[in-house]
Amino acid sequence: MIEVRRATTAQDQQEAFGIREKVFVQEQQVPREAEYDEHEPTASHYLAAFNGVPCGAARWRKTEVGVKLERFAVLPEFRNKSIGGEVLRLVLQHVQSEQPGQKIYLHAQLPAVNFYKRHGFVTEGDMFTECDIQHYKMYYKG
Repeated sequence: MIEVRRATTAQDQQEAFGIREKVFVQEQQVPREAEYDEHEPTASHYLAAFNGVPCGAARWRKTEVGVKLERFAVLPEFRNKSIGGEVLRLVLQHVQSEQPGQKIYLHAQLPAVNFYKRHGFVTEGDMFTECDIQHYKMYYKG
């Protein structure tokens, strides 16, 4: 069973940060100082669990051009179980109710572009590199 919730407690946020640490810093070799930034205190964070085991994380934040979805991560042993889709579904639901009419966008790592396309996102512009990882800017069309 997949459970996704807003990470409002210190424990939930620590679990979400731990998942991001494993996926981005350890697995993908993103520098720790690039993974954790000045937006952590003001972003809305999410935590996913599969059969009670914390396994996924995400956040969103308001920017000058809309709402940016970020830091979507699922631990390797929990991938391909629809967890990412459930996290994205809840995040989109919250953003649309809390920030109606705002442009929703993200920077998708190249392997995740098709995942986001299946969930209503389209690419915008050319491929670019962040932290030595290829990305496309994508925005939500619904």
